[in-house]
Amino acid sequence: MEDSQIVELYLARDESALAHTAEKYGPALRALAKNLLEDPQTAEECENDVYLAAWNAIPPHEPREYLYPFLARIARHAALDRCRERSRQKRSAPLLQLTRELEQCLPAPDNAAGHLDGLALGETINRFLGALSEENRNIFLRRYWYMDSVSTIAKRYSLTQSKVKTSLYRSRNRLREYLKKEGHDL
Repeated sequence: MEDSQIVELYLARDESALAHTAEKYGPALRALAKNLLEDPQTAEECENDVYLAAWNAIPPHEPREYLYPFLARIARHAALDRCRERSRQKRSAPLLQLTRELEQCLPAPDNAAGHLDGLALGETINRFLGALSEENRNIFLRRYWYMDSVSTIAKRYSLTQSKVKTSLYRSRNRLREYLKKEGHDL
């Protein structure tokens, strides 16, 4: 079923929209959550949270042309919320590793002004990603948005792990320089 048809079911408040969403995107949403959580059961709970959140968000949102990114954003936030819950007592190692990889590139908003600059920063990062080659952009997004491991990315794109690591290293350095050039303090 096409995304626009699934969204129409949500708009009509037809519960079959949930089944069609699960059938089409369930495994991808669960994998996204599992990459962050490393726990299949909690990933399934996050997947179910996505369906509830989508049910509540459509309407007013009508993501006919971008249903998967809409759902993936919800899944990512649900998984990150679970990570925060867990990390109140101890830190999550996979999330810490990814944070360390990007901390030299991205400024940390430590005040209200920094938080307000977040939108401008997001636009700048989107422009940066648009300027990358398709391969480098895909590698970067798989690592830092979908939280895929280097080995998973290498298998997905038939690359060596060394090539993936090199691509990520160079992209982070380019991002740091691009942000400096655009006037973002690091």
